[in-house]
Amino acid sequence: MLTPLKLVVIVAEETIAPKIVADVKRLGASGYTTSEAHGEGSRGKRAGRVGETNLRIEVVVGADVAARIMAHLAENYFPLYATIAWTSDIDVVRGEKYV
Repeated sequence: MLTPLKLVVIVAEETIAPKIVADVKRLGASGYTTSEAHGEGSRGKRAGRVGETNLRIEVVVGADVAARIMAHLAENYFPLYATIAWTSDIDVVRGEKYV
């Protein structure tokens, strides 16, 4: 049986990723996955220190938790940091583990 859920993807500076992960868990996520992320946006490549990277944080949650996470990011991170986030509708096997 598939459960409809949301995938929240956050790409953020590595230095703030631990704080974002803590916030995401506090807002209701039961877990997360991180991986390195590289790319370029409308402002070009982010000028950072040598060896500094971005992290991609992925979280599977219900719609209400996804909305809380996105609102929190918009208020607390977007104005101050090179951060982007989006959600996608997904269908998950064993979805009860995420709600």
